[in-house]
Amino acid sequence: MNIYIIIAFRVTTIMLVLLLSTLLISGKRPIGELPVFDFLTIIVIGAVTGADIAEPKVPHLHIIFAIIVMCLFQKIINSIYLKSNFFRKLITFPPTIIVQDGKMIYKNIKKVKYSADEILMLLRENDIFDISEVKYGILEASGDVSILRKSYAEAITKKDLNIKSMDTELKHTIIFDGKFQNENLNLLNFSKEEIIEIIREHGYNDISQIFFASMDKSKNICISDYDVKCDDI
Repeated sequence: MNIYIIIAFRVTTIMLVLLLSTLLISGKRPIGELPVFDFLTIIVIGAVTGADIAEPKVPHLHIIFAIIVMCLFQKIINSIYLKSNFFRKLITFPPTIIVQDGKMIYKNIKKVKYSADEILMLLRENDIFDISEVKYGILEASGDVSILRKSYAEAITKKDLNIKSMDTELKHTIIFDGKFQNENLNLLNFSKEEIIEIIREHGYNDISQIFFASMDKSKNICISDYDVKCDDI
């Protein structure tokens, strides 16, 4: 029975220590917006805590001391992080342009290890269903994407202007990484030959030049090749 009392005592005390240490580390920021080092500190503290609860033979005070030391170390690192721009760039992921002028930036997407599908998902989460509307799409250190729409795509509705128009069509991925997406071609009811003719009209002789292309049933197409240049942040 004593072992259960010991475990209950450890859980209670360690949870209080974890609560205080988490508040010390994250402040009022959500967990998803923590710098990488802070996130790693929380993971390590969690692993140490698991050993304390699962193995009663481990000295409890040693674990608490280890957590306190890690929090103090994190506090020192955080102070340096706030004061040193060089150190901040060293331990965090800098903002990265992944879309510019309606085109995906292949070299930057490859650098951050995202797929085109993930980029499209992030855009949809920002109410962007047509990549051509994006002036800049910037991947932040938190994993969120900040969007600057092109001027014509800013939030003013046609209803506000008393203009009636056709419903917007959804674009589908037709080429990814230099290969046709056959399922979407069938969905749009276009042949490969028709797509090749369309991309030739846009200056591309071969689909192997294209990293990503999407199109709707009205043949409105967006093309991102492997050599799209982007601005520096």
